[in-house]
Amino acid sequence: MELKKELNLLDVFCITSGAMMSSGLFILPGLAHAKAGPAILISYLVAALLAATGMLSQAELASAMPKAGGTYFYVTRSLGLAVGTVYGLITLFAMAFKSAFELVGMSAFISCIIDMDARVIAMVFCIIFILINIVGTKGAGRLQVFLVFLIIPSLLLYIFMGLPETGASNFEPFISRGPMAIFSTAGFVFVSYGGLLKIASLAEEVRDPGRVLPLGMILSLLMVVVFYMLVMFVTIGVLDPARLDSTLTPITDGAGMFMGPWGKVALSIVAILAFISAANAGIMGASRYPLALSRDNLLPGFLGKINARFKTPHNSIILTGIIMISALFLKLDIIIKTASSVLILTYIFSCLAVIVLRESRLQNYQPSFRAPLYPWIQVVGITGCGFLLYEIGYRALLISGILIVSGLVVYWFYGRIRSEREHALLHLIERITSKELTSHSLETELKEVIRERDEIIEDRFDRIIEDSIILDIDRSLDADEFFRMVSRKMAGHLDMKPGAIYKLLINREKESSTALTAHLAIPHVVINGTSAFDILVARCKDGVFFSKESPNVRAVFVLLGTKDERNFHLRALAAIAQIVQDPKFEEKWMNAKNKESLRDIVLLGKRQR
Repeated sequence: MELKKELNLLDVFCITSGAMMSSGLFILPGLAHAKAGPAILISYLVAALLAATGMLSQAELASAMPKAGGTYFYVTRSLGLAVGTVYGLITLFAMAFKSAFELVGMSAFISCIIDMDARVIAMVFCIIFILINIVGTKGAGRLQVFLVFLIIPSLLLYIFMGLPETGASNFEPFISRGPMAIFSTAGFVFVSYGGLLKIASLAEEVRDPGRVLPLGMILSLLMVVVFYMLVMFVTIGVLDPARLDSTLTPITDGAGMFMGPWGKVALSIVAILAFISAANAGIMGASRYPLALSRDNLLPGFLGKINARFKTPHNSIILTGIIMISALFLKLDIIIKTASSVLILTYIFSCLAVIVLRESRLQNYQPSFRAPLYPWIQVVGITGCGFLLYEIGYRALLISGILIVSGLVVYWFYGRIRSEREHALLHLIERITSKELTSHSLETELKEVIRERDEIIEDRFDRIIEDSIILDIDRSLDADEFFRMVSRKMAGHLDMKPGAIYKLLINREKESSTALTAHLAIPHVVINGTSAFDILVARCKDGVFFSKESPNVRAVFVLLGTKDERNFHLRALAAIAQIVQDPKFEEKWMNAKNKESLRDIVLLGKRQR
């Protein structure tokens, strides 16, 4: 059963922004300031720039393969099932841990108002979010829109009222803990940009994902970085450094300095809303990873079940909630560092996936958005994130290592014996070694993803091409020899004698050449009978000699149909004309690996339907 496509650009923007404008603003600045001083501004900016490299890679991948599980799906199809299993599980835990962090922050604020144990509050809200997400993605998305449009005006008020109150002395010395502290702190606060992963995992539920996902991700990251810089500048400028180092409520404390008690209360409420927004988005995103793993038979099938009434993966949502509740019993510092280190790994994998997919030259890897400055963006992302990972500390790396080993164990003892899937790395190795290592299964899967993404509805032309004869000729020949070959192949399809077909084709060619350009010919004739129509598609690598003007025709579409099929005959000609108008058609045609690749070029060609 498929997930419902209910999320639009506003939903994507708000889910992503809401997931980032929470702990990174309302808790982490104090903890980060204790590590790096005022230079946390640079730390957040460094983390944002490195997150941007991963985000651009994810935006490309999401626009090419908008499927549930987001980056897990891309990594599995690029690097293989073993890496995909590890990646899917560690990302599930990273996002669940980050969401648990949001629940901890939210419950800390609420416990100041209500006399109740903070952990109990966190668990109650976790259960509420589970129910909201089970009822429907659209409802959860609407909640995100509502929350984000409450948070943004409140933060703008904080910035405009606080800027005149900032003191320059609070920024001196700016790099008070040394330059290396900037980078270790950048790794510590990397968790602030984890919201970008959450929307990628919901890609299958987004309308027009090829356009909406990249645009929503880019806009949300730009806006969030601006807010981070301005809000933290104000907070550093108005709070005494010693106080900022020791507080878990830096923004609300800052509001109390220049807005008075009412401002502190108002920002506390905004903080609670921000944590609600991020925790809700966290469950929404993380729960799609068990779903995707289950679809590939790497986890038990019950996790892939879609609720018949609400069209949501209810079992995966419940599992995610259980992991979040379990994480509430860990120390806050461990939750933050583990979530950050695993999120850094996910961005490294995203950059690697883009490199492998592009270099494998997969024909049906057709992203609507391509990351700019390839491959430098990906190289910077891999090396920079690797450096942050090294600086973040051994404890977080140890927990991340345990999660990685656990993922390998799950794959070896469960997924390995139940699932087999082609991946792009094999295509890359095949390209380098010139050895046959792959079938067409990955290309076929990507073809279906494109059809779903672009909402391509199969028509009669598609069905004929699916069943048509494909010739891939690796020698030169003249039109007469070519037509004899075509006649023999099409005779069985049309229940005609080869000689009759050959005669029709030759006579048609004598009337006027069917070669439309130096590289393309479309022989088409009317045959006797009723309700018959067929198409043969041919590539001749060394060319077919049609005439002096067209001595090396490499793409030929042969159309044979009865008189009563005249209207469809014209529609088929129009469809082919639109497909071959693609400026890259000839390049794709000559680079196609095999007959099925040639068929896919026609089936996925841009045309009116």
